[in-house]
Amino acid sequence: MFSGYVGHYLEIGGDRFAHHFWPMTWGLLCCTVFYLLAFVLLHTYRGIIRYSSFIDLQRVAVAVLTGTVVSGVVCHFGRGLCADLYFPGLKALCTMLVLSILLLWAERVAVKRMFDTLVIDSALPVAIYGARAGGISLAQSLFSQQVKQYRLRVFISDAEDMAGSYLLGKKVLLNERGIVDELVALGVRVILVSPLKSERFRANPQFVEDLLAANIKIMMMPAAEEWDGKSSLTPHSLHEVQIEDLLPRDKIEVDMQAIGELLAGRKILITGAAGSIGSEMVRQVAAFKPSEMVLIDQAETPMHDVRLLMARRFPDIKCETIVSSIANKEHMEVIFRQHQPEYVFHAAAYKHVPMMEDNPGMAVQNNIAGTRIIADLAVKYGTRKFVMISTDKAVNPTNVMGCSKRICEIYCQSLNKAIVEGKVQGVTQFVTTRFGNVLGSNGSVIPIFKDQIAKGGPVTVTHPDIIRYFMLIPEACKLVLEAGTMGKGGEIFVFDMGQPVKIVDLARRMINLSGAKNVEIKFTGLRDGEKLYEELLSAKENTKPTVHPKIMVATVREYDYATACANEERLLQASYSFNDMEIVRIMKEIVPEYKSQSSKYQILD
Repeated sequence: MFSGYVGHYLEIGGDRFAHHFWPMTWGLLCCTVFYLLAFVLLHTYRGIIRYSSFIDLQRVAVAVLTGTVVSGVVCHFGRGLCADLYFPGLKALCTMLVLSILLLWAERVAVKRMFDTLVIDSALPVAIYGARAGGISLAQSLFSQQVKQYRLRVFISDAEDMAGSYLLGKKVLLNERGIVDELVALGVRVILVSPLKSERFRANPQFVEDLLAANIKIMMMPAAEEWDGKSSLTPHSLHEVQIEDLLPRDKIEVDMQAIGELLAGRKILITGAAGSIGSEMVRQVAAFKPSEMVLIDQAETPMHDVRLLMARRFPDIKCETIVSSIANKEHMEVIFRQHQPEYVFHAAAYKHVPMMEDNPGMAVQNNIAGTRIIADLAVKYGTRKFVMISTDKAVNPTNVMGCSKRICEIYCQSLNKAIVEGKVQGVTQFVTTRFGNVLGSNGSVIPIFKDQIAKGGPVTVTHPDIIRYFMLIPEACKLVLEAGTMGKGGEIFVFDMGQPVKIVDLARRMINLSGAKNVEIKFTGLRDGEKLYEELLSAKENTKPTVHPKIMVATVREYDYATACANEERLLQASYSFNDMEIVRIMKEIVPEYKSQSSKYQILD
């Protein structure tokens, strides 16, 4: 009606407008009926105004246009039939069309803006770390939310040229000393980290500590995931930060095409397939579409989980899930004879240091003898490549577990050398990969600390100065696959684990992340066989670079194959006596650099 009055006024002028006011009003009321019908047909009145979108505005415009067209037709014929009414002319109708659309749009935009500005009691005030593509994508998703979970207060940038500028109507703050106090003053409760800025964010641990101390929640992409820069990015793409997300780390690039060419259409066998590393190896290998996967582990329930995973995510891949021990030579022989695997990834091992200190006989029978069984069968049945997953604890070992893995390395390397020299008939290339702790693996400190914090503490750390190298499970597995691709046989590949982490700092940060108060950290003393720091290379070893900046080749002392076999036989026979001292004594003879620490076996050194 208002738009009609304006249209009439512009069309006929003020004098005639006053003279024809009432006939004009009745004519506009007649036209309004057709607009109402159009609104009913297109359901424009049912939209919740504060959630209006472009689609709603488009529907309003179509309804007004429909009402105007019908009104124009009625007005054209109505002038001759109803002389008492004053109908709008073409100019007035066009004015009505444009002005009523603009007013209806303005009403919705105003209500929406008012709601966004004032009715935000339940929305958390947030800052976005990153003022480029990722940050802008996050901000736009916040503005388009129907249910306002977050409201943007400010952007944070590391670029000095962005400081003080405005982006999408919000100020950009420079990430400098004192910024956390400014965020607190603005009422910021959550910081959303752009995926494009994750590495930069992790590289500033002091900023992270200040945010946690100020009770500002951090949300970012899971550490093992990456944003492709194209898909829609929303707060739901992020998650509340976990400790593994905050470890400083460089982005790891691998040649996925080369790995795919190596494994696609091949028969793959993975031992320890239900473990932390093994199950991730299963997921990553399956993505390359091998013709068959043979998965072995002695843990029944986790193996059942792997079977369900393969059926759900990779139903087209032929997969055998076998519950067995790698030390069961007869069963392993049957498996190799039936499946003839072309590539073997050997992840099965007993790995817990204190457990193996108390059970050296089982460390020998499972880790050492089991590895020998799998390695010998790989040669016998023509496996192309055998990739063994070792540990940094094999370097200058101070415990039974580390020494057992070093003996496994010695055997695989000596067997590869014997094949090259023609002393053993075979085509198998043996490659060893050596890296440190993986975050989130079964029995690692992360789940232990989480459980202790949930119970109110104390969080137990063995020593205030103990440090460890850490890597994420998916990253470690990618490097294993990359090393397996580039290995030609006989190499021990060492992974660049980045900067070591103090375990006590890890504990403090986890306590801060949890929001728990007054959780005590208790130092319990080094466990049997444990040392303050792990080495990736012994003092007598050097490294050579490879084409991958994160992977190096260790040049280690080589052993004669016949000597390695004799040592393993002697050690295996001793293991059946379960005489711990005798077993460890022989292990120390085989690996002279094995020096026990915090252990009953120190008397043998």
